[in-house]
Amino acid sequence: METVQIGELRGRRFTLIGLGRRTHVALARFLIRHGAVVRISERKPLDELREELALISDLPVEVQAGGHRDEHVADADAVFVTPGAPRDLPILEAARRRGIPITNEIELVFERCRAPIVGITGSVGKTTTTSLIGRILAAAGRQVIVGGNIGVPVIEVVDDLGPDAWVVLELSSFQLETLRRRPLVGAILNVTPNHLDRHPTFEHYRESKFNLLRHQLPTDWAILGADDPVAASFAERCPGQVRWFSIQHTVAAGAFLAGDELRVRDSGSETSFARVGDLILPGRHNLLNVLAAAAIARSIGIGVSAIAEVAKSFPGVEHRLEFVRELDGVLYFNDSIATAPERTAAALRAFDRPVVLIAGGRSKHLPLGEVAMLVRQKARAVVTFGEMADEIMTALREPNREAHPPIEQVGNLVDAVDCARRLAQPGDVVVLSPAGTSFDQFRDFEERGQRFKEAVRALAEGRR
Repeated sequence: METVQIGELRGRRFTLIGLGRRTHVALARFLIRHGAVVRISERKPLDELREELALISDLPVEVQAGGHRDEHVADADAVFVTPGAPRDLPILEAARRRGIPITNEIELVFERCRAPIVGITGSVGKTTTTSLIGRILAAAGRQVIVGGNIGVPVIEVVDDLGPDAWVVLELSSFQLETLRRRPLVGAILNVTPNHLDRHPTFEHYRESKFNLLRHQLPTDWAILGADDPVAASFAERCPGQVRWFSIQHTVAAGAFLAGDELRVRDSGSETSFARVGDLILPGRHNLLNVLAAAAIARSIGIGVSAIAEVAKSFPGVEHRLEFVRELDGVLYFNDSIATAPERTAAALRAFDRPVVLIAGGRSKHLPLGEVAMLVRQKARAVVTFGEMADEIMTALREPNREAHPPIEQVGNLVDAVDCARRLAQPGDVVVLSPAGTSFDQFRDFEERGQRFKEAVRALAEGRR
């Protein structure tokens, strides 16, 4: 696939597909600041875009709302798509027929950025790992910008970044789907079935992830999860230098778990930087995230002391096994980011205490067998809500399975918190780890997690 080179912006015409509040508002501002002519094609009607339009009310932008039409791209020099926009939209087909390049904000960041880029992807763990790397670089005294799916839209600040800065990007399969550029360091943590409501096949999803490493040079670094079969299989295809991270075995170069010690190995030397008990983050999956961050950091020459400092002090990322409060001997955790069953399975494995699981949302139509098995092993009770409540209950009650814990179904998240509080006993953990997306009842997983925290904090002292 040929690399899209946007080049000079002044006087050129660009169509943005979708008015994404996070990506395309910032992108429109950047393009116009550089003298480009910007049109936005949006499927929603104008009356559903009031908040987004207010953010660009000071810009000379042409907004075509109420549906995408071929004429919106007819005179465009390039078309930008938001990460979540399906690539088979008719308007994009119209652009392809005209030979108009299709790109996105992340590719423009890669093109314009003078700072070295660290790109991180994976089915799970990428936000935590990205946040860890950002803190490690800062602890080492480096100027660093964290962006992609988290932090600031990097396009807003890319002009201000020199070669001494670092850019750390969390990248989804959607952002990588058409990526034709290279990071200095690219990390693929793991690849398991996810977003199959958007990608046509698992193979398509897998290859989208590999795009992060596909175009690297031999002087670049590829960091791979040795314990994940798909991520590990990329090693033979990587043009860059491969380093590993693992909690299962020693690696030749990278980071690994040895007993209860987290260790890094490179250039023939091996150093311990923390013990398992030193970490605030719960769960073995977070050990993997810390080891991934350590392997990335060492590949770019960051000292062990900065890695150790952050590994031992990092409290976690909001909505990712985030501790909310303790009430009547019960710990409450917000894991609203768990929009797929694998994330919920990881949450269940993270706790040694009995768990009261709150799960539900909109289904991605992924297998729930592993979650069901862990629920039967670890959960005191399950509370389901949302569109996939029946799907979860069916998976847990599947015939010819061993006995399952009590399951209660409620209509909304506030009721789920009240129900979980009633079912939990002192010493238990109540965790919101939905296994589905939030779009049945909430704008996004952040809003769902915030509502959960508000409901938990509103619980009164004293058992009912």
